[in-house]
Amino acid sequence: MRAQSLHLARTLSDADATVQSMPDASPAKWHLAHTTWFFETFVLGPHAPGYTPADSAWHYLFNSYYEALGPRHERPRRGLLTRPTLNEVVAWRAQVDAAVSSLLAAAPLPTVGDLVELGCQHEEQHQELLLTDVLHLFACNPLEPACFPARPELPHAAAAPPSAMLSVPGGIYAFGHSGPDFAFDCEGPRHERLLESFRIAAAPVTNREWRAFMADGGYNDPRWWLSDGWAACRREGWAAPLYWRELDGDWTVFTLTGRRPVEWDAPVCHVSFYEADAYARWAGKRLPTEFEWEAAFATEPVAGHFADSEAFSPQPASGAASAGPAQVYGDVWEWTASPFAPYPRFRSAEGAIGEYNGKFMANQFVLRGGSCASPAGHLRATYRNFFPPEARWQFSGLRLAEDV
Repeated sequence: MRAQSLHLARTLSDADATVQSMPDASPAKWHLAHTTWFFETFVLGPHAPGYTPADSAWHYLFNSYYEALGPRHERPRRGLLTRPTLNEVVAWRAQVDAAVSSLLAAAPLPTVGDLVELGCQHEEQHQELLLTDVLHLFACNPLEPACFPARPELPHAAAAPPSAMLSVPGGIYAFGHSGPDFAFDCEGPRHERLLESFRIAAAPVTNREWRAFMADGGYNDPRWWLSDGWAACRREGWAAPLYWRELDGDWTVFTLTGRRPVEWDAPVCHVSFYEADAYARWAGKRLPTEFEWEAAFATEPVAGHFADSEAFSPQPASGAASAGPAQVYGDVWEWTASPFAPYPRFRSAEGAIGEYNGKFMANQFVLRGGSCASPAGHLRATYRNFFPPEARWQFSGLRLAEDV
């Protein structure tokens, strides 16, 4: 897992890895350093006798938001950290990896194993963030450099038609993680909820369908928009998904492999919750709640287009066309209508590690399913991603739902 982070950053220069394109994004070097700080702070410091940090000042530089651990470098100023260099961060990673490996070989307490597993899962989240942040950074460069070479197109077939809706009966359903396998704290406790009967789309909304929304003036009609969303749309000048640009009458999109024509049968990507909600209203439907999403797809296999394919952009549906669920996992995170809130009986863990998710349970919306930048093996039906409703730089799309 640790090697994969370096693999994703393999094409970046020290300058590429240092620059920060906006306050919500972080430099690639910071991602590589912060995930190393996590192991040093939560695993080695408390549990490896005699371990000496590479540089005590880095504790201040690479803490993200753990208030209990003291002051830290301001997030919007991470791009000013020209030192340590990328090579120094990579050397630090090697030192920490060796120390963690030695600690694990010494048959430590089970708590150590749990913390190492959390650290690995945490780093996989940052692998996806590294890709999304580098994409935003390179899109800000007028040269629009490609981060990775283009891959051959993946085989695909037509997705389910837009009208294909799957019926889910009402009833009492159980939600949240259960069992011995890993899950983040916000995925539990498992609990029951009553759902009314509903229908959910077999496939996510495609670029072709989104183009119809644009052609119908969707970005210029306040009827479809929440008040805050309309204000954001006007303020930011939204007229198409992020990274789209019309060139000589044809729509193109900037990706990690460079600018390319829009793939019309691929899921639409890089839209905010506000845009997704407006599209759903325009289409005469709505976004599903996160509980409807989980009830509909709890038994679907976790398979799809992930970062491991190195396509690094959403793909049209693969395999034979079917009226059943399509592209549930991978390709794009799917916005839901649910605010990110605690489940019944949720309690944050004691100490600084308890700041992982609970403190963010306000002013965010839940996304489900994973994306083309998600590591394979990292996702599950109960996984709850969350972002502010105006966020667009993530690999986010949508799937429609409706009442019966």
